[in-house]
Amino acid sequence: MENTNLQFKTNINCSSCVAKVTPFLNDAEGIGQWEVDTTNREKILTLKSEGITEQKVIEAVQKAGFKIEPIK
Repeated sequence: MENTNLQFKTNINCSSCVAKVTPFLNDAEGIGQWEVDTTNREKILTLKSEGITEQKVIEAVQKAGFKIEPIK
């Protein structure tokens, strides 16, 4: 599970939303680089997992107040 890219659909749709979710993702253990493509209709969050599980990512984003679902 080391160093895999995870992708999620979110409703993080602007730079201030990204700023709001940043501390939650930065504090979550096991996340490498991450970014949200706010230009994509699905607002895709892509992150490099360094051990974090999909569920933990979902919890962190939901804690920040956003919707998120994994892309299968």
